[in-house]
Amino acid sequence: MPNEKKVTRKLRAILSADVKGYSLLMADDEVHTVKKLKEYRDSMSDLIRSHSGRVVDAVGDNLLAEFESAVDAVQCSVEIQKDLKQKNEDLPEDRRLEFRIGINIGDVIQDRDRIYGSGVNVAARIESLAEPGGICISRNAYDHIKEKLSFGYEYLGDHEVKNIKDPVRVYKVLVDPDDAGKLIGVKAKPPAKRWVWPLAAVVILLGIVTWQFYQRTITPEFEPASMKNMAFPLPEKPSIAVLPFENMSDDPKQEYFTDGITEHIITSLSKVPYIFVIARNSTFSYKNKSVTVQQISEELGVQYVLEGSVQRSDDRVRITAQLIDAIAGHHIWAENYDREVGDIFSLQDEIAMKIMAEMQVKLTVEELGRLAAIKTKNLKAYEKYLMGYDYFWRRTEGDTQQARKLAQEAISLDPEYGAPYILLARTYLDDVWYYKTKPAAESLETAERLVQKSIELSGQDSIAYQILGSVYSLRRQYDKAIAECQKAIDLNPNSAEANYFYGQSLRWAGRFDEAILAFKKAIRLNPITPMNYLNNIAWAYGFSEQYEKAISIWNKAIERNPDYFFAYLGLTLVYQLSDNELKAREAAAEVMRLKPNLTISKLKKGPATKNIDRKRMFEALRKAGIPE
Repeated sequence: MPNEKKVTRKLRAILSADVKGYSLLMADDEVHTVKKLKEYRDSMSDLIRSHSGRVVDAVGDNLLAEFESAVDAVQCSVEIQKDLKQKNEDLPEDRRLEFRIGINIGDVIQDRDRIYGSGVNVAARIESLAEPGGICISRNAYDHIKEKLSFGYEYLGDHEVKNIKDPVRVYKVLVDPDDAGKLIGVKAKPPAKRWVWPLAAVVILLGIVTWQFYQRTITPEFEPASMKNMAFPLPEKPSIAVLPFENMSDDPKQEYFTDGITEHIITSLSKVPYIFVIARNSTFSYKNKSVTVQQISEELGVQYVLEGSVQRSDDRVRITAQLIDAIAGHHIWAENYDREVGDIFSLQDEIAMKIMAEMQVKLTVEELGRLAAIKTKNLKAYEKYLMGYDYFWRRTEGDTQQARKLAQEAISLDPEYGAPYILLARTYLDDVWYYKTKPAAESLETAERLVQKSIELSGQDSIAYQILGSVYSLRRQYDKAIAECQKAIDLNPNSAEANYFYGQSLRWAGRFDEAILAFKKAIRLNPITPMNYLNNIAWAYGFSEQYEKAISIWNKAIERNPDYFFAYLGLTLVYQLSDNELKAREAAAEVMRLKPNLTISKLKKGPATKNIDRKRMFEALRKAGIPE
């Protein structure tokens, strides 16, 4: 075809690199991590150019480069790791950015400045097998450099690569001078004798049968997660992280639909007390990132990982899902579902039940009934609801207003559908949290009425009781608040949000030690921790006079968001109470920068905590510089 675009192919040495534990580093100290990542990547880019290479892409913590020579690629990688090791020596261990590097020689397709193809995929897979600060190379790269560079090599075996037919042989580069010229992990073969061939044939045949059985049952399909590298102790019950499903539809705007399916599966699973489910906030932090199952398992502290994709076209939807045992290194279940879009309601519950069956979780009739959370058959109303939550999770004032509008539209399409009433109630609760001009009592009354309407239409719901708990806390009805939040946990014991709201109600009730335990459980369920979790556990520490712990947490929050109002307010109080007036005034100045109209009088009308000396607290804020 004369108009057909010509595909440019070439053979290249591809270097792929990423940071070990990047998501946890970002969660712990976002500002420092971003600053260091830019510094390290600039240094890596300089070294790549000096070795006649080209940086192809650098997204998130990933870096992709190409070289015409494998020798240049490996020499460059060794210099990169030496340079980064020296830079990391000046940092505490928990702040170091340690890159893993993988190198492959392969055929790639060039599209303008980008490269694609199996050669790139293999490099990325090899990179995931490298240790932090280490380099792994493919057999192709090894064959090119083994006689040319004075390094040692360790054979790491053959590894399966997704969408690649044959396993890839992988070697670790040993840069210690004492290892130069060594090849570890490969045994020399003794010379064969003629008389052994008949016996060998029988042994080989038996070996093949045994090996096939071994492969199916024992040998890992990919590098398993290491129990030693787990960021958190593995729960005693089956644990799972549900990754955001990939939107394979032609329309990128269908992202809300794909995210809604993922969230529904997470919610369904978390209602079952016999399993441990990582919260949405944490798993969605991996969205659109190139990560391995091993990395996710180790960073979140779980055994199982679910991943999948959604393709929607016209009135059909195709969902693929696969459940992976990250510790065993095996895919244990995979399925394709091709249904009408209208079947999406029952299909999501079907997938959740299949996952639990594969995890060997047995459910009672009552528990099975809890899984079905979608109480509408109106697809348009359901879509409006999903779109609304898509805006709500962005957590800005404008997006909250858009979420409110979409919730109202969902209700108008199906007034008997309870879920949009809960979303609408959450937007009114935000009016109170963010000190909107509308009277707080009016917003709380509206939120409570909407929640009660939802329960009336769709039955009990964990989120509904979380909202009621907040409403009662803000009204200073502490016992009622704790009772409602306890109901939320009973309905959804694995919900990080339910445990967070329970901790919040305990904190306002002045039961600080219990609140801290609840917040810690919420953080374990949501390891990529949201700011409001950090803020509330800091207040619990502050009110229990554990000032240093509170200050440390609030400062971490500010490093992630330099304009985080609640952290500055907390620091103003605890610095003043701990007689650090200079720091208290600095924090108070930031409070007034962010909220110029804030006064002590307005704070007195807001959320109140029981069992604290409010007079002393407001006097401390006044001394620090908050106006009356």
